[in-house]
Amino acid sequence: MIDALFGSKTRVKLLHLFLNNPNRAFYVREITRKIDEQINSVRRELANMLSIGIIKSDSSNNRLYYEINQEYSHYEPLRAIFADSKLQSEVATSNDTNDWTKRFKQLGDVRLALLSGKLVRGSRSDVDVLLVGNINKTQAKRFIKELEEEERKPLNYTVISYEDFYYRLSIKDRFITTVVNGKFTLLQDTEGVLTRE
Repeated sequence: MIDALFGSKTRVKLLHLFLNNPNRAFYVREITRKIDEQINSVRRELANMLSIGIIKSDSSNNRLYYEINQEYSHYEPLRAIFADSKLQSEVATSNDTNDWTKRFKQLGDVRLALLSGKLVRGSRSDVDVLLVGNINKTQAKRFIKELEEEERKPLNYTVISYEDFYYRLSIKDRFITTVVNGKFTLLQDTEGVLTRE
C-alpha cells in the first residue's frame, strides 16, 4: 500500500534504508545488496531522490556515496513514516538499535561498543570494532566473523575490560584517544562515558 503512495517499491526500500541509517552513507552496489533490487532501478531512484534533495552524494576512494539529507525540509515527517524506531539520540546508525542490543547480549556485559575504521567513512582508525566490558572472547570472535560476512571484508577488532578502557581513557592513552577523537558510530554506551556532555 505504501508503495502505491510513494510510486515505487524501490523508492520505498531506499527511503527505509536511508531513514533508518541517518548518519551512514552507502555506495550503489552496497545499496542493491541491502535492498535486493536491480541496479538500474536503484540508480534511477537515486537520481530522482538526488534531484529533489532528499538525499545527497559525495565521492570518496573513487566511489560515489549516498546518504539522507537531514537538512531536507520534509526529513522529520519522512523519518516518522519510514524509521523503524526512534534511534536513541541518533546514536546507533548502522543498524536498528534493538538488533545491536540483542546481538550484544550474547557477548556478555558489553558496556561500550563502537564502529570506526573501515566501517565509518572518514575514519582513520586502525580499529574497526571496539568492544568494552566483561566479554566472552569466543562469542566476540563469532560476532566479528558474522559482521565480516555482512560487510564482506576482514575487520580489526579490540576487546578490553571496562576498567582498562576507563583507565586508558583517563591517562589519554594514544590508542584509545585516537579511536574516540576520530570518527566513529557509537552502538552502545551503558555508562555514558562518550555521550556525557
